Amino acid sequence: MPRKLSDEEIRSALGNLSGWSRNGDAIERTFSFQRFADGIAFVDRMAALADAADHHPDIDIRYTKIKVALSTHDAGGITQADVDLAGQISATA
Repeated sequence: MPRKLSDEEIRSALGNLSGWSRNGDAIERTFSFQRFADGIAFVDRMAALADAADHHPDIDIRYTKIKVALSTHDAGGITQADVDLAGQISATA
């Protein structure tokens, strides 16, 4: 099972993840797009990254805004896998 990060490790990781913030036992970010189709294309790219990592985010689609939340449920919180996938997701936005 992955190791849950400490509060200090999470703060440090978020310092390198522009736009991401902590919300309880998850890290999250809302991405905005000009068109609905652009947001859906982003979700499709994100899905490919998530499948490759075998680590899947919670995704909330609201027209041109896509909210992404990452948490490692079997670890009970935020792990390095969440931080790594957050960086990859940001890069594909």
